[in-house]
Amino acid sequence: MIAVIIPAVVYVIPTFIPSMWPHKQINLGLDLQGGMHLALEVQTQKAVESTVERLRNDLRGSLRSERIRSVEVTDTDVGASELAFRLIDPEDLPGFKRLVDDEHDELTLLSEREKDGEVIVRVGLAEDVSKEVQRQAVRQALETIRNRIDEFGVSEPDIRIEGDRRIQIQLPGITDTDRAKELIGRTAMLEFKLLDEAHSPSRALEGDVPAGSEILYGNKEGDEGREPFLVQKRTLLTGAYLDNARVQIDQQYNEPYVSIDFNRQGARIFEQVTGDNVKRRLAIVLDNRVYSAPVIQERIPGGTARVTGNFSIQEARDLAIVLRAGALPAPVEIIEERTVGPSLGQDSIRQGLLSMVVGSLLVLVFMVLYYQFAGVVANLALVLNILLIAAGLAAFQATLTLPGIAGIILTIGIAVDANVIIFERIREELRRGRKVASAITSGFDRATLTIMDANVTTLIAAIVLFQFGSGPVRGFAVTLSLGVVASMFTSLIVCRQVLDLLYVSRRMKTISI
Repeated sequence: MIAVIIPAVVYVIPTFIPSMWPHKQINLGLDLQGGMHLALEVQTQKAVESTVERLRNDLRGSLRSERIRSVEVTDTDVGASELAFRLIDPEDLPGFKRLVDDEHDELTLLSEREKDGEVIVRVGLAEDVSKEVQRQAVRQALETIRNRIDEFGVSEPDIRIEGDRRIQIQLPGITDTDRAKELIGRTAMLEFKLLDEAHSPSRALEGDVPAGSEILYGNKEGDEGREPFLVQKRTLLTGAYLDNARVQIDQQYNEPYVSIDFNRQGARIFEQVTGDNVKRRLAIVLDNRVYSAPVIQERIPGGTARVTGNFSIQEARDLAIVLRAGALPAPVEIIEERTVGPSLGQDSIRQGLLSMVVGSLLVLVFMVLYYQFAGVVANLALVLNILLIAAGLAAFQATLTLPGIAGIILTIGIAVDANVIIFERIREELRRGRKVASAITSGFDRATLTIMDANVTTLIAAIVLFQFGSGPVRGFAVTLSLGVVASMFTSLIVCRQVLDLLYVSRRMKTISI
């Protein structure tokens, strides 16, 4: 018993005296300490379009390898998840179909028709593939956002998928809400593209954009707006090959920048890209913004690059976080935002604790009046029960919520109920004429199975609530589970040891019960 009580005290003390022990305090949920609630919607159709773009490039390469002459058709009749190709030679149609079936099973043939001696074939994502891409996009977005929040340093965030495309996020204790939204919602798609130096950006701005190029803008606002860059559409390297990103300080200009390290495959691609394009400008693009476009002076081995952009230290740190966590598979949109102030949380804590204190006092008074000295022993066990629940919350770094306080109040009733069963069994044995020591032993033995049965079934229900419930329900389930385990310990072990010490070992002939 002592071996349990001492660690419990050690874990609970930091909540009341933070500087005394190195252990962490009990985490308070969003409803108790305030914070931010966000509901995000993942633009899953963008993930489908990205998949189609990847398949377009793969299919083009396969057509060239098979020497099938074709021209891609782009018109308003072609959907976002479809591709259309005009085959110059109709005799290539069987080869095209075979290529799609054998090497591109994600695509399915939608239609084929002849026009002016040529064949136009339309292919698209199979329906099951499209749905899986969308489901995977939501799951990947959840994990990416979770990684970002973990690096952001939020204690016990609640992040879960709701419905088909929504992600619910609760961030207790957050004060800088704007920074949190920027960190969570940023797509962080890192790309390396060559500048189109053969054409003028000014002419492209007037509408004369060369085929295979596009206009992107710089990251920072200048005196006349963001600087335009004419870059090639083809992406040479992406952040998918990123291994690490960290903030460093440029010793020459004393400015922070983000140093990025590629994995082995990415380092090999980066070395090849820089070696093949010496004296050309390579644009470092993040979310369609050009952060820098340095001239490649020589082949760069080792797979290390830097992202500059006149960052502040905070901006550089946030950029490193999102790069390390990875890019979102699709953009996300904040569709709901709520901020809970700490004053509301303090009111919830005060009212919740008041209800717990009032309920506990009523129970304590009842037990003393009805069971006399045995009731005092039960009350000591009840206080220990609450101590063990608090220690469990601190030890497992679980989050205490307002429904969790309700769970503690419920476990007070459960703990008292166990003691009532034991004491009534002891009374029955005394009425049968048994001695005190025999009555206590028999009373505990007869009540143990009943108490175990009731508490185990409650514990199973709490585990099911925790597994399948939402945030408030899970908070209730956590304290209920801890309370059930603690009440069995205090009722069956602590109370028995105290009564054995006071009555059985001393062979007393009367008991106040």
